[in-house]
Amino acid sequence: MDINLPLILLAALLAGGSPGPATLTIAGTSMASGRRAGLAVASGVTTGSFVWSVSAAFGLGAIMLANAWLFEIVRYAGAAYLGWLALKSARAAWLGAALKVPPVSPRSMRGHYAKGLGLHLTNPKAVLFFGALYSVGVPPDTPVTALLVVILSVGAQSFIVFHGYAFIFSSAPMMRAYTRAKRLFEAAFALFFGAAALRILTARVV
Repeated sequence: MDINLPLILLAALLAGGSPGPATLTIAGTSMASGRRAGLAVASGVTTGSFVWSVSAAFGLGAIMLANAWLFEIVRYAGAAYLGWLALKSARAAWLGAALKVPPVSPRSMRGHYAKGLGLHLTNPKAVLFFGALYSVGVPPDTPVTALLVVILSVGAQSFIVFHGYAFIFSSAPMMRAYTRAKRLFEAAFALFFGAAALRILTARVV
């Protein structure tokens, strides 16, 4: 087969592991709410990545890019979600309340998972990335078995990367650093999420 799996995995690693809304949300949640909460967000992001990967592999990404209105829905939803995260972080930075790690319950875990899933499902860059990944790196006549190998490989790598972020940023040194500079961290998150939302709204991506 003309599939260069190592190159595909390298591209996915650079796209998924580089700083962005998903990785910063995992990091922020892990530092503020602990490891289990961070892992729940990471699981949601991984699920969203898997959904876009499967969709692109079977042609949905190309359909969305060919029908601009579908892509625009995702784009505006993503910008709105990032804007909400920016406001939430700005409020936390403004109030400067003491850090309190809430007790972990099934309901809170579902909320953190939904946060990560919603973040990645409304990420237009994910549509573009996976659409390009499969259109360029995977020939049109690729059999389903080979497609499954690519999907599972990219999914496994995403799982390791995103959950690795949760483990790293929920470590004791990172949580101590967040506790000491909570308002600074939240202000930085607010600026980043706000800038990302503005960039999505103003960029000509289709």
